[in-house]
Amino acid sequence: MTTTNLNSSKETAHFLATYAATMLAAGGSSARCEKTVHRIAEAYGTTAEITILPHTVMTTVWDKDHSQSFSVGEKLPVTGLNFYVISRLSHLSWDIRDNGITLEEAKNEFRSIMKKPRLNPWLVTLLTGLANASFCRLFEGDWRAMLIVFIATVNGFWIKNALHKEWKWDMRLAVLCAACCSSVIACSGFMFHCTDTPDIALGTSVLYLVPGIPYINSVSDLIHGHLLCCISRFIEASVLTACLGIGLSVGILLMNIQYF
Repeated sequence: MTTTNLNSSKETAHFLATYAATMLAAGGSSARCEKTVHRIAEAYGTTAEITILPHTVMTTVWDKDHSQSFSVGEKLPVTGLNFYVISRLSHLSWDIRDNGITLEEAKNEFRSIMKKPRLNPWLVTLLTGLANASFCRLFEGDWRAMLIVFIATVNGFWIKNALHKEWKWDMRLAVLCAACCSSVIACSGFMFHCTDTPDIALGTSVLYLVPGIPYINSVSDLIHGHLLCCISRFIEASVLTACLGIGLSVGILLMNIQYF
């Protein structure tokens, strides 16, 4: 085996490990990560085996002769959910296979994808508020209830991001505080009798905190046999849901709302 082939397999292993860790950290499912990694490895004439753990991914790449392998472990970066990254990385894997993109070109494209700035935080906050207000309408809340939910969501979402991203609080505590804040604001429908559907406003005011992606990914992991990741993601999502419920309950207790 030539030194060039050895170096090529090693570079491929490092690239695939970073690629897989980034996709998983952005919210990609384990099954999707596996498919894209295998697609890229085959395009470069190698064979890849990937082991996905809750916070680490291990990638092993075999050379063309299947006589030499390289294993690279990569810790999942803390990037948060990013559907743009998932979509672009998946598209990159198809470009590598169909258009014959070289490894160096793939690395440059990967760096370009990661440099793409995220949406403006204020725009995301506004859109989250509108989306949650739409949930309120979906459950037959009136327009005043929708306005309450919008205000509660915008404030709670801002508080969650400020506590977690700027003040570096634990996500669970940030979710609890955000749920408490949103529920307190949503209780205004009961306090001031400004809506005919105050219960719907209160119930939907914290839906933006439901960890839907971890729940979906845990089911996907269960279906595809990634049991360790399934259990880890399900427990993580359940804990966040419990924090959401505690924050909601604290807000109701603080406002002394008699729900029944």
